[in-house]
Amino acid sequence: MAKPSVPDPIMQEAMNYACGSGADCDSIQPGGPCFQPDTVFAHASYAFNSYWQRTKSAGGSCSFGGTAILVTVDPSEYSITSTPCPVLQ
Repeated sequence: MAKPSVPDPIMQEAMNYACGSGADCDSIQPGGPCFQPDTVFAHASYAFNSYWQRTKSAGGSCSFGGTAILVTVDPSEYSITSTPCPVLQ
């Protein structure tokens, strides 16, 4: 997931990399099921997870230049939205 202390412009750059390098970012586009909450942090967390799930078997990295952290608990379970976006499996 995205590291909360990273400034939005840097997070956006890392998210752009993830989305352009294998992550499925359709769900975080306007109208997508994971667009809300509409924050760089939430969208980057989704993109980073998507990238990791799709590339880990081929040796994909998951730090995104220090903008991401590994978590052991599904953060969507603690979402403040009424319908949390599921973490990709």
